[in-house]
Amino acid sequence: MSKTQHKERVRRRPRPGWHRVPLAGVAVAGLIAGIAGCGGSSGTNPVNANGVTTITLSMQNANVKAQDPATYDIVQAFMKAHPKVNVVIQGQPVAQHEQDMEVAAQSGTLPDIFWVYNTLAQPMAQHGDLLNLTPILQSLHLTSSFAPNMLDGFKQGTVQYGLPYQSLVTGFYYNKAIFAKYHLTVPVTFDQLVSVVKTLHQHGIVPIAQGSGADSSFSVWAFLTMLDRFGYQGMYKSILAGKTSYENPQFLKLYTHIQELQKAGAFPSNTSTQSYFQSVQSFLSGKAAMLDSGVWQAGQIQSSSIGKDVGFWWGPTFTDGVGDQHVKMDAPSAPFVVSAKVKDNQKVYNAVKQFIGFYYSAAGQKIMVQNAQIPVTTYPVKVDAAKSPVFGAVVQQLNTPGWTSPEAQPDLVVSANTANAMYDSIYGVMEGVYSPSRALQVVQQTLK
Repeated sequence: MSKTQHKERVRRRPRPGWHRVPLAGVAVAGLIAGIAGCGGSSGTNPVNANGVTTITLSMQNANVKAQDPATYDIVQAFMKAHPKVNVVIQGQPVAQHEQDMEVAAQSGTLPDIFWVYNTLAQPMAQHGDLLNLTPILQSLHLTSSFAPNMLDGFKQGTVQYGLPYQSLVTGFYYNKAIFAKYHLTVPVTFDQLVSVVKTLHQHGIVPIAQGSGADSSFSVWAFLTMLDRFGYQGMYKSILAGKTSYENPQFLKLYTHIQELQKAGAFPSNTSTQSYFQSVQSFLSGKAAMLDSGVWQAGQIQSSSIGKDVGFWWGPTFTDGVGDQHVKMDAPSAPFVVSAKVKDNQKVYNAVKQFIGFYYSAAGQKIMVQNAQIPVTTYPVKVDAAKSPVFGAVVQQLNTPGWTSPEAQPDLVVSANTANAMYDSIYGVMEGVYSPSRALQVVQQTLK
């Protein structure tokens, strides 16, 4: 083991935790000035001389058109259908976006509608920064359009402070052509996965594309689902209450398995420096056999040169796992929320209401499906597998009988600090920097 491996893994910038502090001082004032463009329309004059009302939508992507075409297309279709409403899309990388939203909440300059992690939305809602969306859902008769689990995670009592932005469907994409070349079948169990990894590594193929660099430390989706195969859903409330420790024999088994994959050569040598987007390119170029990702990537993979040869897989089951091993991840993603200040301007409120009505309508969800996204409502998914083979593969897996989903992804039910530590712990073992026991300690330290 090298000297570098003996050192503690360098912590990446965490998702900002919530702390409401006095907004004083030059540094904070400068930050507020820097995000002034994120402010909502309700505090300005949102209606122009032609009677067009402008509202703001702030997202977690710097280039929404390129990185989130589903949302972009829905916005364009909405404005075409509602010519008296102009939606200004703003976007920053996720870490910057979270920090900007936190400071904007403190300064009273939140955008009208914005994406945010639920761990930040919850305290915003408690402080009264967010609009109660229950009246809007009721007046639009939208409540019945959602499965209960799509709304329950974004409620505080009778207050519906958030709505699901997209469905969070995650797992492994795999290159069928590479598997066929080396006479491999898609593994079912963890032991079979290790065998596949060893064969691919021996032939110079990166088995699993992963990248934690450049604000991508959250990109361990398939491994978070594996936590649920070791009893996470039944334990996390007890862990948060301090009655149970994250350092437990069940989780240690999983982290030991991740170490087994690391020693077998499952992950690229540059995992710590390449970004998630670079890991995607590695997969698209045929240098990697599998990609830890989600349904949002289906469109790009589909349009690539390997699109016709890509399948989707939920990840391995474990003979030493805890509880049901047929666990998939099909849960609500981080929510859309609305600034409480929109209620101060009736025209802005009406425009926001119209946008919500369109986004979750059949027309809006159809656009989502056309962009290879799973709808967040009960809108039926119909896929022509010949035209959309990758998205079709994801939908096929979703419809496989016998698989169930937790109510939320493991990192979305804990604080931002703990979530960041979870990412850090998993990547630390992948990179050979943390032992399994040390990785568990990294997370537990945030819970004391």
